[in-house]
Amino acid sequence: MKIALITDAWTPQVNGVVTTLIELVREMALLGHHVEVFHPYLFATRPCPGYAGIDLAVLPNKPLTELLDSFAPEVLHLATEGPLGWAGRKYCLQRNLSFTTAFHTRFPEILNAALKVPLWLGYALFRHFHKRSAGVMVPTPSVMRMLDARGFRNLRSWSHGVDMQLFGYQFL
Repeated sequence: MKIALITDAWTPQVNGVVTTLIELVREMALLGHHVEVFHPYLFATRPCPGYAGIDLAVLPNKPLTELLDSFAPEVLHLATEGPLGWAGRKYCLQRNLSFTTAFHTRFPEILNAALKVPLWLGYALFRHFHKRSAGVMVPTPSVMRMLDARGFRNLRSWSHGVDMQLFGYQFL
């Protein structure tokens, strides 16, 4: 299967979202799928205001459209709610394509702390981003309950798990 993974978080960034996505791509390849990652470094970028080490794609709609049309994915997953996520969402909606999304980070809280954006407004924006998703991938039961209480729909459990080859389980 040809899968388009659209993300605003990718290497050389080092964080939990990037680690999760790298492992996802690796596991999907082991299952025989072709995952193409559409990330900021394929586009013109600018540093994210107030978030050192994060570069965001600038005006990615047209170049992302050209790349996606050329790749012709069978499945699209929007991993983040940044400029590339929104451009991917627009691409899917314009073509009436189904897509999935993920809620990795409580970014409305970050917006509130950094820029004083009211939580209700941050969550309204994120609810709008995710509302057309065929499935919003959520990492934990507590995040799922929180999003459900905030009016998010189509929530799906997506445990990131633990690599048992790297971290062996031992009884004490």
